Amino acid sequence: MVTTTARVTAGERRAGPRVWRLVVRQVLIRHHRQQRRLWAQTHRRWNRQDWQKVLFTDESRFHLTRGDGRICVYLRRNECYTEACNLERDRFGGGVLFMVWGGVSQHHRTELVVIAGNLKAVRYRDDILLPHVVPFLQAHPDMTLQHDNATSHTACSVFDFLQDRNVSVLPWPAKGPDLNPIEHVWDLLDRRVRARAIPPRNIRELAGALVEEWGNISQQELSNLVQSMRSST
Repeated sequence: MVTTTARVTAGERRAGPRVWRLVVRQVLIRHHRQQRRLWAQTHRRWNRQDWQKVLFTDESRFHLTRGDGRICVYLRRNECYTEACNLERDRFGGGVLFMVWGGVSQHHRTELVVIAGNLKAVRYRDDILLPHVVPFLQAHPDMTLQHDNATSHTACSVFDFLQDRNVSVLPWPAKGPDLNPIEHVWDLLDRRVRARAIPPRNIRELAGALVEEWGNISQQELSNLVQSMRSST
């Protein structure tokens, strides 16, 4: 466990320094911060009706087993987001078994798609957008697609594909996965799978468990996360 090295007086100890989990955040340079601020300012007046017309999508990586990975620090009240108590980490790492893709909105969700291997632009277009996103948006023509700035999402072939089908895309700031409510869905999905009475023992069982638990998440939980966008901007 990582702790601060500064000496804590008896009075400070009585005031309540406690052990907290270290906050992990995106690695952001000045440009990223400016773009995030501009995006928030642009959407600050959006209300529930605006956000409920967005299909939030993303991919997530899942492992069959993992370490706890938690790092703790001693801190006082209101210190959890100070620089000394944060850990900057890029979103992607190694040791990935496979990915899944999904989309959620206030009233709907897509299928959960299990992806073996890397998701390149052509595969994203042919295996995700064409069979899953386009039919969904055709059934809900007032909705807008949200996806991030991953290279598979911003490739010219994908851009042209979406334009040809008149798909409206919500602009998204770089390094902004934490702004997407579906990130909380991935965490919820992971916890549900790991809480199962019989944990998955191999990749096939893990894939099946993820798909099953995706369907078991209540729509109210998804709706609450989408509605939280009003306060996050």
